[in-house]
Amino acid sequence: MKIGIIGGGLTGLVAAHALSERYEVEIFEKMPFPGGCLSSYSINDYWIERYYHHCFSTDTHLFALIDKLGLSEKLEWKTGTTGYYANKKIYALNTPKEILLYPELSIVDKAKLAYLTLTAKKADLNALDNIPAERYIIEHLGENVYTSFFEPLLKSKFGEQRKEVSAAWLMSRIAIRSNRGVAGEHLGYLNGGFHLLIDALLLSIERNGGKIKKQQPISSISQKNGSWTINDCRYDAVISTIPPQELERVGGPTMQPIPYQGAACMTLAMEREVAQGIYWLNMKDAAPYGAVVTHTNFISKERYGEHIVYLASYFSGSVPAQLDRRMLDDFCNRFSIVPTEIHWHKMAIDPLAGPVYTTGYRSLIPAYEQKGLYLAGMFSQPNYPERSMEGSIRAGQDVAACINERRGHD
Repeated sequence: MKIGIIGGGLTGLVAAHALSERYEVEIFEKMPFPGGCLSSYSINDYWIERYYHHCFSTDTHLFALIDKLGLSEKLEWKTGTTGYYANKKIYALNTPKEILLYPELSIVDKAKLAYLTLTAKKADLNALDNIPAERYIIEHLGENVYTSFFEPLLKSKFGEQRKEVSAAWLMSRIAIRSNRGVAGEHLGYLNGGFHLLIDALLLSIERNGGKIKKQQPISSISQKNGSWTINDCRYDAVISTIPPQELERVGGPTMQPIPYQGAACMTLAMEREVAQGIYWLNMKDAAPYGAVVTHTNFISKERYGEHIVYLASYFSGSVPAQLDRRMLDDFCNRFSIVPTEIHWHKMAIDPLAGPVYTTGYRSLIPAYEQKGLYLAGMFSQPNYPERSMEGSIRAGQDVAACINERRGHD
């Protein structure tokens, strides 16, 4: 049997990895590199992800895959610190003392926030699916907790669509990030970068005879006599990992559209560090980016020979005009950086980087098998209500299992 897979991101590669042991598999990837949002730059003598990444202690499917691919010895655990940039100052928010000293929240606000964090894992996410996160926080914790703490978080992840995000996403986010010590959050990373995971998947697929067709966007898809055609190539089954509305645009079936957003992520390198040791700095003050993510405050600078910083921004529709210049200028001005201090910078833009978990999102999630096609990706059930590497891996493995089960019955 011949299987065509649309999209060479993590879900597509995981599905191909699982299926290539039994079937002939071909992947269509529009970019010149595989991996999607988990792809990496090769800089000098090191690799760095185009978009910041880390994993969590609960990512059991990711760990199992890493083990199967022989990468377990590369998995390491570090402390990820967080903070807020508010009123032109940096505030670390990790230790009890730092949280108590944060001037943007009162003692009562902090007590409410601590209680919410402790109870997040018990929240009924189904009941929260139709409730906006903004309304939920304001009603339960007050407007100041929302504007001083949660709005910057929502802004850093969803940009201008933050008011549409459901409380289910927010509570899930709080729960998944509750694995904290007294100095910060326990987060995982592959020593050498997550490109090792992508390369290992590709190697396994190719060893099994699978192929990846890079720089081949989908121009057409159609079904006839029980088989599918992608760009004039015939397949017995097709897995699509792209948004359902994008598949419909090239001839796929009509389905409910999934709300998506674009991501613009600037990666830059410089000699000195400007975030006061903080890994993830949310921007409460207005800026053309929602967060400053200093990778080398998480992973040692010695591995790269320079500090690596991400400026993260999300958008709807088209990319804002001159966003790269605005981001770089603001970063330099805000943190007193002379432009010549920046060794290099690169901008990664994906107009369909991931779903926006708006209210009612649960009802939009498509089944893995849909109108003769197989669908899996960031829009799938395992990625709700928080998208992650873990969710994408589970979606790829689930859809591969669906095909194996169906072919077994046939």
